Amino acid sequence: MASRFDIRRQTGFTTIAMICFFALYLPIVTVVVYAFNAGSSIAIWEGVSLRWFYQAWNNDQVVDASMRSLQIASVAATIATIVATMAALATTRTKPYPGLGLKYAFINQPLMVPEIVTAVALLIFFSRIKIWTGYSGLGYLMAAHTAFCIPFAYLPIRARLENMDLSLEIAAADLYATPWKAFRRVTFPLLWPGILAGLMLAFVISLDDVVITEFVKSGGQDTLPTYMLGQFRRVITPEINAISTVFLLISILIVTVFFFISRKKDQE
Repeated sequence: MASRFDIRRQTGFTTIAMICFFALYLPIVTVVVYAFNAGSSIAIWEGVSLRWFYQAWNNDQVVDASMRSLQIASVAATIATIVATMAALATTRTKPYPGLGLKYAFINQPLMVPEIVTAVALLIFFSRIKIWTGYSGLGYLMAAHTAFCIPFAYLPIRARLENMDLSLEIAAADLYATPWKAFRRVTFPLLWPGILAGLMLAFVISLDDVVITEFVKSGGQDTLPTYMLGQFRRVITPEINAISTVFLLISILIVTVFFFISRKKDQE
């Protein structure tokens, strides 16, 4: 009997994997290391210091952009996750029918269309609304980020639903539970890790977005990524490295929290 194929046993697999990890993480390590550089150069090491972290903390523009980014990401991720949950339930808790595949494609459209195309379309669409209404607040950025984040929240939620055992939901229905009560008492607790994964993924995607934000934002509405992009156009200092390091720590913290919460849920 032929042995099963295992990619890990193929010649050169370990070497190629190590090269890929090295190429992926070496630039990140370099950014983190130079965030602690005492000098003003991002290429010449002049000693260890927390100078640039203190400077970023006391930079009003960085603080304002950070708070704006967190506000937009929180609202966009929450709304996107709610919409994605309803869409996932509607497309998985039903029998296949003509047009279901088209709905999948429609929901995942932001993933298939280049982001620059989506950004230009949103720019044209929102510019007309701005002219008609005279409103130019953060609502446009929140709406744009929400629309872009929906498929990112949808995919893990749908994957969780498709892998769930339907017997508990069927048993709840047999015991005369209403659809809402069955969802609240049975489906939602089982679906919670998927919802949390979708929420965190949508939050990180929104927090990190540059292209759509750059096209949709009005004057004085810089988020942290667009602020950093603007600094690259002027002068580059290790302050950018410090901000990037904090971003990295936030991402690691989010992934760690999700890991422990999901593991706890799976053990219950």
